[in-house]
Amino acid sequence: MKLIKIVLIGPESTGKSTLANQLAEHYNTVLSEEFAREYIDKLEREYVESDLLEIAKGQINEEEMKLAKAKDILICDTDLIVIQIWAEVKYGCCDEWILEQIEMRDYDLYLLCGTDVPWEFDFQREHPEFRNELYQIYLKKLNQYNKKYLEIIGNKIVRLEKAIKSIDELFLN
Repeated sequence: MKLIKIVLIGPESTGKSTLANQLAEHYNTVLSEEFAREYIDKLEREYVESDLLEIAKGQINEEEMKLAKAKDILICDTDLIVIQIWAEVKYGCCDEWILEQIEMRDYDLYLLCGTDVPWEFDFQREHPEFRNELYQIYLKKLNQYNKKYLEIIGNKIVRLEKAIKSIDELFLN
């Protein structure tokens, strides 16, 4: 069986990490975590545009390390499309290397988490008032890159059930 790669994607505070952890537990596999959190936590200054390239490289490294340990499915709590959108929204452009990597990397399914869950404050989050607009940007990018995706809305239980049902139907049955 081919290893299946599932990516959680969407605006800030839309339940991506929660769902990613639930899916990794459900499928008894590893989780490629969001490298940006760890990277920014270690900075002793505000992040700058050049940090996004380092975050992208770290994200790929994180994913490659977890890929070697995954069983049947790898759950990714983000990918480089997230970093592209972050760069374009914050700085108006994105490093060419990141764009090239987006084109080269392959995933089987994106789970686009909706903005129907309450915003939760986190010092790393920046756009509570633009979540719906950002959601539309994510939709546009997924379509632009011709990615297979599923929109995930509802409470934690509904989201998990929908994700599991879709993954099982698409890849495991």
